[in-house]
Amino acid sequence: MTEQKTITQITEKIDGARETERQIAFMEKAAGYVQELSEKLGRKPTCCVVTFGCQMNARDSEKLSGILEKVGYELVEREEADFVIYNTCTVRDNANQRVYGRLGYLNGLKKKNPHMKIALCGCMMQEPAVIEKIRKSYRFVDLIFGTHNIYKFAELLTAMFESDGMIVDIWKDTDQIVEDLPVERKYPFKSGINIMFGCNNFCSYCIVPYVRGRERSRNPKDIIREIEKLSGDGVKEIMLLGQNVNSYGKNLDMPITFAQLLREVEKIDGIERIRFMTSHPKDLSDELIQVMKESKKICRHLHLPLQSGSTEILTKMNRRYTKEQYLALVEKIRREIPDMAITTDIIVGFPGETRADVDETIDVINKVQYDNAFTFIYSKRSGTPAAAMEQVPEEEVKENFARVLETVQQTAKKRAALLQGQTHSALVEDVNDQDPELLTGRLSNNMIVHFKGEKDLIGQIVPVCLKECHGFYYLGERV
Repeated sequence: MTEQKTITQITEKIDGARETERQIAFMEKAAGYVQELSEKLGRKPTCCVVTFGCQMNARDSEKLSGILEKVGYELVEREEADFVIYNTCTVRDNANQRVYGRLGYLNGLKKKNPHMKIALCGCMMQEPAVIEKIRKSYRFVDLIFGTHNIYKFAELLTAMFESDGMIVDIWKDTDQIVEDLPVERKYPFKSGINIMFGCNNFCSYCIVPYVRGRERSRNPKDIIREIEKLSGDGVKEIMLLGQNVNSYGKNLDMPITFAQLLREVEKIDGIERIRFMTSHPKDLSDELIQVMKESKKICRHLHLPLQSGSTEILTKMNRRYTKEQYLALVEKIRREIPDMAITTDIIVGFPGETRADVDETIDVINKVQYDNAFTFIYSKRSGTPAAAMEQVPEEEVKENFARVLETVQQTAKKRAALLQGQTHSALVEDVNDQDPELLTGRLSNNMIVHFKGEKDLIGQIVPVCLKECHGFYYLGERV
């Protein structure tokens, strides 16, 4: 039986700058092991980072990729690689099942490649039951770590090379933020920036506070410095990331508001677009609305999760706002910023939800007229209060989900059609997947437009006339 080694870590205050130096030293050590592997293989070892989940996970994967490239790996997009790391999500159970399914595939690859290493990290790894299952049924995994110690990746990589067994390094919580580690961005012209980590809201259905920990905000000077560096590298669009960006700054020694941070970010030369997510309705202030209204750089897109239109269900969800308060907030936003696109998240099938509760949700959709909505069937997550509540029968959930989805699609199509014939600026992101003669761009309101153009336009912001609305995207023509 393969030996399994568990690293037990007690959370403590450490000096961020000193920790950065430690990890750089471990990168040098890991680079030596990668060089040895390269000599054995007669080529540069390859690695693949697969991301499941949200923008926060995507940003974490960029950090992992940066370190892997720094120590000598060649980044590839196929899992037939010498090192594969899954950055996992656990918001819904089907995300967990996808990972288990893919691990079976990796086991087959590893049997053919004796040098192959497999690592798992991210939110799913913060669940004790998951770790127990992997130890029992997936003993071929080499490294497991969580969300709190991702900055230790170089150190853990070194430990993996030095061990014959599984390395498990999971922390229950941390208040540590380590700056200035390598990052390999997916796009040269846009980037996500973590401004805070964790969540204090404890919605009754959500496992995020348990796996991401309590809220901790980055120092605003470090955020500004990072964005200034990105601007110098040619980045034009940034997305400020946090589980609840509206509560940014509350736990700092010198508290500032999210709106104040936005004002400082807007002053940075070279940055032309600012996005952020996610906003919790209970914390969205008049100050923030005013900053968005006055800004020339903040994109006209606000993601404002509703989850349910029923006040009774919202109370059970511990969302801390009512249907009426949510509608009043949207009315205020639309009054102050008429061209603001509003998108949302909706959960159908929360424990105790009735057809009448779903009617309330549909009523909110019709009144708000969302530009788009991410609609999910409730997923029971062990350890959350909602998991102990009486669940709704599956057939009833499916019927209600279909009603909500149909309403969302109808309202979103109406909103999209309002732009037909207008000219808007689009950040050109890539060549179209279906038609190589078309480019794909993203409008300020987050809608996609496809239009003819040359590849050298990628990364530029260009005016595009929106000719044909196809529901959730446009065919356009560069002006």
